[in-house]
Amino acid sequence: MKLVKSLLLGSAAGLTIVAGAQAADLPVRKAAPVEYVRVCSTHGAGFFYIPGTDTCLRVSGRARFQATYMQAYSHAGDLTGYQGLGRLNLDARTATGYGTLRAFVRFDLAYGTGPFLASGTQRLAGTGFPGQGVDTFGRSITTVNVDKAFIQFAGFTAGRAASFFDFYAHDLEFVGSSLGSDIASTNLLAYTATFGQGFSATLSVEDPLLRRTPIFGSGTAGSNFVNYQVFTAGAGNFAPVLGTNGLGQPIIADYDVVQRQRLPDFVGALRYDAAWGSAQVSAAVHEINTANAASVRGIAGVSTANAIAPRPSTDYGWAVQGGLKLNLPFVAAGDLLYLQGSYGEGALRYTGYNAWLGGYTASATIASGTSLGTSLVDAVVDPITGKLDLSKSWTVSAAYLHYWAPEWRSAVFGSYGEVSYGKASRANVGLVNQIGGFATSSLPSPFAVGYGFSSVLRDTNMIVAGASLIWSPVRDLDIGIEGNYARLALQSGRVIDQNKAPGFGGANVVNVVNGVPVVAGGGALPTTNATDTFQIRMRVQRDF
Repeated sequence: MKLVKSLLLGSAAGLTIVAGAQAADLPVRKAAPVEYVRVCSTHGAGFFYIPGTDTCLRVSGRARFQATYMQAYSHAGDLTGYQGLGRLNLDARTATGYGTLRAFVRFDLAYGTGPFLASGTQRLAGTGFPGQGVDTFGRSITTVNVDKAFIQFAGFTAGRAASFFDFYAHDLEFVGSSLGSDIASTNLLAYTATFGQGFSATLSVEDPLLRRTPIFGSGTAGSNFVNYQVFTAGAGNFAPVLGTNGLGQPIIADYDVVQRQRLPDFVGALRYDAAWGSAQVSAAVHEINTANAASVRGIAGVSTANAIAPRPSTDYGWAVQGGLKLNLPFVAAGDLLYLQGSYGEGALRYTGYNAWLGGYTASATIASGTSLGTSLVDAVVDPITGKLDLSKSWTVSAAYLHYWAPEWRSAVFGSYGEVSYGKASRANVGLVNQIGGFATSSLPSPFAVGYGFSSVLRDTNMIVAGASLIWSPVRDLDIGIEGNYARLALQSGRVIDQNKAPGFGGANVVNVVNGVPVVAGGGALPTTNATDTFQIRMRVQRDF
């Protein structure tokens, strides 16, 4: 037994020695080093290094609830609306020998219901997707917007960013309400040169689509094809001769006035920044174009053989703007004042006259069922001259932010603007309606008694003002309320009150008695020269 036991113990010891020798021959695997996220202080607070790179990243965002009450003049209009919004920002920066290389992306996702928050402008711009139900169409909308996606490097900015034309851009308002330019998101390629001492100059080539309003036409904005009836005549009738059927007799040409993207908008800005604030002067030029005639037809059976219908020549809208921002720490820490003014021809979205009324539509009212609407177009095709007659508009605005205490602040803002259209082109549009037999047109002949009571292409002015009170009990949390007031008025004259006489227009008027329009049968139509409305909003917002 002792011998067997000794043999077993010896065998076990031998195996242990062999196994140990083999293990010693195996490579030793070291634990991978742990790379912790490091703070990047080069570009400010909140940045950290992306592991394994020299790029610094900051992640931030926003969550918001907002409710709105809007005055309506019709029982068919909604009074309240609600919105939930989420925002995500990604800001990546890398230090290079040419300066900082930056990429910035911002996504906005929101769901809104009711007036204003279910914005028609968002649907027309392609960032909003409406509900399709009987009770939801036009009242509910999901918005998905790539608000920012740009690269900045060595003075260049390329991608989706705020227009370099803009200055104040409704910085102190819950929602852009006051009159003034504010294109938060557009596609552009720009170069900014700095000259030291706070001066900089920018040249920017920008996407023209989001700066357009329709050319006045008979179709509805947003449709795939918008026509305008252009009257052309032979020698001896109207001059200059735009078209003839070979016999010198009048014809009608239906023109496609949907604008195509041919040239970008060109924007230039000169800016100065200092401790006391900043100032900027900017200018923009954009092309206004039409397509060829879609069809040609005669009046009262007149032949259109050999008819000529030339396309209206391209024109160019333009705008200029000046803005001033003043920091007022001697009043209270954080106080500031904005002043801004702009003027444009054929550039309604650059002057921002339609900021309250909405974009990408040929006409609008300030609230549901209101008695007065206004045309919102960059140009009118004059059916006699065949030329584009550009609208003229201007706006001025002011906004002031005041801190009552570190946790309490208020903003007050006010703006005024005007838009005007050519008198001759408006009259010619009405004349063509008469000659062409368009009796249902909302703009009758200038020789008709109801011509002066139509709201189409009338000169108007507008006032928008508001104030807010915001409480921030902790950092980055805002709980506030804002009230806005808007008034739209004619520069002169009166129009038929659509709130009290819906469906009636200038074409229905057969007589005027003591300044009151009368329809067939002797009924008098109510008139108006102004309308107003108000909104109240509340907001809870957390930024992070």
